[in-house]
Parts: sequence; structure tokens; C-alpha cells
Amino acid sequence: MKRRDFMAGLAMGPYSIVVLADQIPPAAAPPPSPDEIRRQMDRIAPPKAGRVSGEPHMDLVDLETDFLVAGGGLAGVCAAITAARHGAKVILVQDRSRLGGNSSSEVKMHVCGSHALPGWRETGLVEELRIEDAVHNPQRSFEIWDLMLYDKVLSEPNITLLLESTLYGAKRKGNRIEEVMVRCDKSEIAYRIKAKYFCDATGDCRLGLEAGAEMRTGREARSEFNESLAMEKADDETLGSSILFTSRLFPRPMPFKPPQWARKITREHLRMRRITEWDYGYWWIAWGGDKNTIRDNERIRFELLSIVLGVWDYIKNSGDFPDAAHWALDWVGMMPGKRASRRMVGDYILTEHDLIRGDIEDAVCIGGWPMDDHPPEGFDRPDLRPNVAVQLKEAYNIPLRSLYSKNISNLFMAGRNISCSHVAFTSTRVMATCGTAGQAVGAAAALCVANGITPRQIYENKELLAELQQGLLRDDQTIKNRTNKDPRDLALRAKVKASGEESGAAALNIIDGHLRDIPGKPQRQIHQWNARMSADGAWIELEWDQPQRIRHVQITFDTGLQRRLMLSASASVTRGQIRAPQPETVRDYAILYRGAGSSGLEEIVSVTDNYERLRRHRFEAVDASALRIHVKATNGDDFARIYEVRCYA
Repeated sequence: MKRRDFMAGLAMGPYSIVVLADQIPPAAAPPPSPDEIRRQMDRIAPPKAGRVSGEPHMDLVDLETDFLVAGGGLAGVCAAITAARHGAKVILVQDRSRLGGNSSSEVKMHVCGSHALPGWRETGLVEELRIEDAVHNPQRSFEIWDLMLYDKVLSEPNITLLLESTLYGAKRKGNRIEEVMVRCDKSEIAYRIKAKYFCDATGDCRLGLEAGAEMRTGREARSEFNESLAMEKADDETLGSSILFTSRLFPRPMPFKPPQWARKITREHLRMRRITEWDYGYWWIAWGGDKNTIRDNERIRFELLSIVLGVWDYIKNSGDFPDAAHWALDWVGMMPGKRASRRMVGDYILTEHDLIRGDIEDAVCIGGWPMDDHPPEGFDRPDLRPNVAVQLKEAYNIPLRSLYSKNISNLFMAGRNISCSHVAFTSTRVMATCGTAGQAVGAAAALCVANGITPRQIYENKELLAELQQGLLRDDQTIKNRTNKDPRDLALRAKVKASGEESGAAALNIIDGHLRDIPGKPQRQIHQWNARMSADGAWIELEWDQPQRIRHVQITFDTGLQRRLMLSASASVTRGQIRAPQPETVRDYAILYRGAGSSGLEEIVSVTDNYERLRRHRFEAVDASALRIHVKATNGDDFARIYEVRCYA
């Protein structure tokens, strides 16, 4: 059973507002049929509206939507899927033939994030994608990751996907974007797209640039935000880009001769850059941060390729690595994996202080990668370490105000272009963090669509802000120091008992409001129930003094957040990962209820072969005095583990 979360709004309190936490998503709405997908694709080429001025062979096509997302990296994918699941009509525009950005098979960068802090791996949609990949892609193929992302987007009926399509213009009325221009030269169509809200997830702020959004580039002076890690003087430099490679072991010697334009690498060039394995190329082959990473892209590509091939020539032919004799390149990236360019300015600029000191009022997602700065010249500075990483003690929150434009009222941003200083950017730029920001933006955009308000108005209306945060928690997004306080969750009113419980992992934990264990020293905070599995499994039960009408149950399982889990071509990065269902996750289970005045239990849901962390079940309403989750089998663990159970009417 797959989750498909389409939300319907309800009015609440003194305001007639649509809120995320009120909404009950269907548990297993079927994905669109092949014919429905074909009809959706046909709708992106409707009767033409004319020709594009100056382009006699480009058909002009008009489209309209609630929410347009420009950029199909992980930030854009998560923003589009989340908004669609919450009921908004979405158009996702991606200028490449595949989704995933730097994580796609065009770049093959593994998805980094809060896992740099043990136990702080992201949850929510990022975890959903990560688990899908681990289960269905044990062969560690980036092309299969591409297909999985394509399937996830295509399986949302509310999303129209435009691949190989570049946004190149925007029309404003006052401080609002009214429409954008997008062109697909492969199909010879120019799209004129009207939308109520927009998200720039392009990385380079292309939509923000066309719309006239306030932006900044480069590195701020230390005095601007009083950041200890900032430069003494401001400049326009930033982090360079990288090109990766992969290689394979063959049963015979594999000679290599570089092209004449490859750099000649010496031991001195590698003094600060260690080579310990060569199956997956090196992040420290970076270059171009002292150039314009947008306009100088071709020069940056050439220099990176010349360095990659020079380093491989050194590995193969210097004599320092005789074990490489049977290894050969089998892929070299042709698209620089860009780390930095422009950043948009929001109502709040996240700084080094926010990453260190902790909480923030309008928190909507977390980060946790170190403040990881690189010398702009990259490989051309062999005298410098390739990076300086300042490890954080714990995860930090990112505010909603850093995810929408300060001067364009209906423009969100998600990804490496969010509103932050350069120092904070060195942490927020990594893809898993960008994905969590995308999920937050998607939920906020759906809330704006439903209520006809601006992103800023969510922040200004504290009731709406709380509803956004509670809706994100319900969707399994981690927000530090925020817990489930949803008054509609009937489970919070229940008594809890179980077949057993381990010390510190009490049954009552499933309604303590936390979605995960909290890492810490001297020991972590446990917020899950676990019980040793017997021959009959294990069970946990919610019981009410008065029968409750229930038609929706949501369960959050354990997927081993303490482990690193990411797609990578590197054997060392993959070592210790489980490319399969995670053993802690409940595999087979049933949901049963006890009716009013009844002493027996009746089964209403039965699931086998589960590997997902968040499962939602909707059924015909029952009047239950008790609800039981019977865990029949796990994916290998000796204990039944559940973080949270929610019940809704």
C-alpha cells in the first residue's frame, strides 16, 4: 500500500482558514493509470496560443496552476510533491532531462545533510526517498535513483512535469509575479505560465533574477553579522564546483593515456589531498569559486575535466598506486556540480549565530552539516586544506522567513539559494537540507493557496504558523524542539498499554509528541516504544474512557536513523549501510479495534512487507473504545519499534 496524501481543508476557530493539521489524507489513493499519465502529458501541449515574438518556429502555449516550482533538484522535487499532496495544482519546471540535480546520474553526488551529526538523519520526504532507494536500488545505480524520482513526481496527479524546459522570463504586477516564460527547445514550445505562487529552486536564482528579487553573492565581512568565521573584508568569491568520476576493477591491466590538455599533476599538488581509494572521484577536485560560477561555467567545466584526468593519470602512471593497475574509468561527469552562486534575501537572513545557539520562532526544518567552507581557488591552492569544516554540536532549525523573498510577495525559495549569510550557507547548501527546506516550502505554499495569503502572512498570523508547523510534524518533518500538539489527534487523549516494553522505551512514548529519538550526551532521549518480539509478535493498545469515532490511523516506525544511509558510488561511504528494508522497521502488522461494549478485537487493516517509516490508513469509520497495533514481524530486528500512533475522526 502506497501513501498518496491529498488534503481537504476545514474551517477552524475564529478564522475561516484552511489548515494542514486538520486534514486527513487518504491512506492509499492509487497512483494515476498509464492512460491518465498520458492524458496529463497531452495537456502540456494544448492548442497553441500563437507564436513567440522573434521565434517563428516556437509555438506559444498557455498554462495555469496554483504553484510553479522552477528547478528539479531535491529541493524542487520535495516542494512540488509536498504541495501536490496537500491539494495544490503544481507545475515543476526542470532544465535537464532528469530530476535530482547534483544527486542525479549527471553529477552523482551523494546526498549529504544532518547525518553528519550521528542520529540526526532527516525524516519526512527526504527519508521517504532515501528508504525507497535503499529498498529498490541495492545495486547503487544513480540512473535508478533518477527513475525513482521521476516515478515519485509522475505518480502525483496534481503535478505537471516539464523536463528539458528552461525558465527565461517573468512578468510582475507590483510586488507579485503574475506569469513566467519557459521554453523547451526539444518540443519547440514556449510556455506562458500563470500561477498564484512561485518557488525558485534553481540554485542560481534564475526565477528571482527575472522577477527582480533582492539577492546577494559572495562572502560578507565579519562586521556585517559579527560572525567569527566570516572574512575580514567582503568579497565576491565563493565555493568552487566539482566534477566527479567513477572507476571499475577489471581482470587485466587497464592502461590510461590522458589527452594533451589534461593537467600534469605532481605529488606537491596532492599534499593536502589524500588518495586512499579511486572507485569514486574526489569532492576536493574543486575549481572556480574565484570566478563567476554562472557565466564562467564552460571554463570551469574545462578546468575541472583537465584536473580530473590529470589526477587519474597520476593514480595510474605515477607509480605511487600500483594497486590501480587493473582499474579503469567508467564514467566522468560532464556537468560541474555547482556549490554556490547567488542567494536570495528573505525577511530573515540565517547566520552563524542561528546555527550555534539553537531555536527560532518560525522553525520549519532542520540542518546539521558542518559549516564547511572551501578556498575559492580550489585545486589551484595546493598549499591550503581543501576545506575547513566546523562541526556543530547538534542540529539547528531553519525559519520560514528564510524561505520566501523579502520583496516579491508570492515567491518562495528552496535549496542552496535560501536567505542566509555565506557562513551559514556553507552548512545549509547540502542536498538533504535543501530537500527538507523544499518540503517546508511545499506545505507553506499549499497553505497560501488554500487561504489566498502571502508567505509573510503565515509568519504574522501565529495561529497559522503553528498550524504549518503542526502539519509538517504530521508529515514526519523534523523540527527541533517542536512536538505534536494537534488537538484533533485522538491518540493524545488515550491510555496506553502494551504486551511489553523495554527499559526507557515505554509504551507511553508513542503519544509523547516526539517523532524520533534525540541524540545527546551522556545519552540520547528515547521517544519510541519497543518490546521484544515473541512467537506471537508484540502489541500496543490505545484505550479511551468513551468510544471514539476513528477513520484514520497514522503510524511512524523506526528506520534506523542512527545509521548513515545514502546512495553513493564510494565503497567506503556505503560501508555499514543496509541497502534493503531497515531491520528495525516493522514489516507485518495489523490494526484492530474494540467496539463499545465489546470484549473482542476486530481487524480493520492488515499489512505485509512494509519498509516505510510513515504509514497512513483510512477505513470506514469505527466507534472504538480501544485500538491495537499488532506487530507480527519486523525486517530482522528482535524488537517491535514504534515512535508514534495518531488517530483521527
